Amino acid sequence: MSAPSPDTRKFPPTPEFVAQANLSGVEAYKAAHKRSLDDPEGFWGDIASELTWMKPWDKVLDDSKAPVYEWFVGGKTNVTVNCLDRHVANGLADQPAILWEGEPADETRVLTYGQLLAEVERFANVLKALGVGKGDGVSIYLPMIPELAISVLACARIGAVHSVIFAGFSAESIKDRVMDQKSKLVITADGGWRRGKALMLKDIVDEGVADCSSIEKVLVVQRHLDKEPFPHTWNDRDVWYHEIAPTVPAECAPEEMDAEDMLFLLYTSGSTGKPKGVMHTTGGYMVYTYLTSKLTFDLKPGDVYWCTADVGWITGHSYIVYGILQNGVAQVMYEGAPNSPDESRFWQIVEKYKVSIFYTAPTAIRAFMKWGDQHVVKHDLSSLRLLGTVGEPINPEAWMWYHRLIGAEKCPIVDTWWQTETGGHMLTPLPGVTATKPGSATTPFLGIDAAVLDEDGNETDRGILAIRKPWPAMLRGVWGDEQRFKDTYWCKWGGKYYFPGDGAIKDEDGYFWITGRVDDVVNVSGHRIGTAELESVFVEHPAVAESAVIGVPHEIKGQGLVAFVIIRTGVEGEEAVWRKELTAMVDSKIGKFARPEKIVFSADLPKTRSGKIMRRLLRDIAEDRPLGNVTTLADPSVVDNLKEKFKA
Repeated sequence: MSAPSPDTRKFPPTPEFVAQANLSGVEAYKAAHKRSLDDPEGFWGDIASELTWMKPWDKVLDDSKAPVYEWFVGGKTNVTVNCLDRHVANGLADQPAILWEGEPADETRVLTYGQLLAEVERFANVLKALGVGKGDGVSIYLPMIPELAISVLACARIGAVHSVIFAGFSAESIKDRVMDQKSKLVITADGGWRRGKALMLKDIVDEGVADCSSIEKVLVVQRHLDKEPFPHTWNDRDVWYHEIAPTVPAECAPEEMDAEDMLFLLYTSGSTGKPKGVMHTTGGYMVYTYLTSKLTFDLKPGDVYWCTADVGWITGHSYIVYGILQNGVAQVMYEGAPNSPDESRFWQIVEKYKVSIFYTAPTAIRAFMKWGDQHVVKHDLSSLRLLGTVGEPINPEAWMWYHRLIGAEKCPIVDTWWQTETGGHMLTPLPGVTATKPGSATTPFLGIDAAVLDEDGNETDRGILAIRKPWPAMLRGVWGDEQRFKDTYWCKWGGKYYFPGDGAIKDEDGYFWITGRVDDVVNVSGHRIGTAELESVFVEHPAVAESAVIGVPHEIKGQGLVAFVIIRTGVEGEEAVWRKELTAMVDSKIGKFARPEKIVFSADLPKTRSGKIMRRLLRDIAEDRPLGNVTTLADPSVVDNLKEKFKA
């Protein structure tokens, strides 16, 4: 018997939505899902045939190198052809592709598909002029301006491997990623905006790449071409984009890419301190993001889609750049924060552009709730026909608010579960198919064989999420570390199944509910942060002997971070000063989004006799739960001391 649903309410799609959906009805889904598992080569071959290839593939799936699975083997393509050229050739040159809204409310730009193609070709030729070619690494550190999407596509156009670094990361984080990839070029801007504050991005990049010998040039986009640049330093290797762009040819033929040529690296936190470079290749990722975008969001000609994520995360790669543009619809791209200049900014944008599909994070939804309904109800949201969530499980209260106030109780909500490593949606309602439940990611996407298993690989109703068959957009490895790839993702069940690191419940209807990480990775506002990353930062402080960081529930962020820090014996100082210094170190080495909610100083941590830190007890202390058995601790009195310190 399956586990009961954490929330039993069901919300079927309206008959009107079902009638027009790209995939309609439960029976159609079941038939398509069965075929996708029974005949993956036939199924995915048919989907791939909807796209443009320079040379057809010889084989859809090659599993001879498992756990590295190769897709569309021998096929040649270029993803930008399917994002841009194909639409221009089919009469969409004058249709809007990007509707850009700057954070300063008077700044807007519209790029049609024809204009976007021209911009990408020009940018690609600039990269060539700077010595970048197929296989070279390019790091991108840009705000959410059109040039972020353009530069990503320009890399793909010429076969360079892009590594987008979220523009909230610190100089140290840039350095780690640039050095790991051995990037040849960094693309940045003189600055950007966030909540009315100027971000000096160029200066952060200069600090980050100061000791990176692989960097030959830094290409700088001027954020305001009609105004003075942001204050910035300038070096011999720096090049203004607007100065070099007029000197290169306008047209750039797409590089012929093998389906298994690398498209991009994207770094993600792991349970060890060093971020890992997740490798995604061209063909399978292209096909999978095309189909997931089309079906999950029910994309149609005339839709105006808006994903509020940053391109610095996988959501922006798959569901702003690659998947959405392959489907040829218009989309909003917004530079700033949801509360700048005030808390109604998102709804003002929805009304202004008549957004029909809105995809955001539970963190944002909880913030909207906290700010109050008055910011929503003064705007006309009647253009919305579908809502989505991404980044973390959504709590039922926030789901219901989203359903009622934003969706007017008529918009399906697609609550998507997936990862940087999966490339695209894995568990998600399909809006013309699935009766949704608040807080559930519901059912597997086509081609996904998901299960809840125990440690021995037996199916259970509450355990560990597993993916039992390969899918086209799956990661091909961890850059420069094949063993880490195997140890992280194929470490359970004899290496037969993909291990995503999440716990799950499967209910009586076969719906999946994600219960959170089973490793030491915390999801803060949709940003995955390895607790070991923070711990390694803290122990760099000369006063710190040891630290332990845990995730705790947070009303807005979903999860927050709490740090327990041991100061070296004999070191003198003030806790307030140490706290300030440690916070500054986190800001500098990772980014402000990784700041702990609380830093607790202690003489010791709860440890077993073998020296292992009992993080379960730290979570119990932080969440004020009964502590249970502490007899295995080397010193049980540590727990009482920590409880007092935490409350102080």
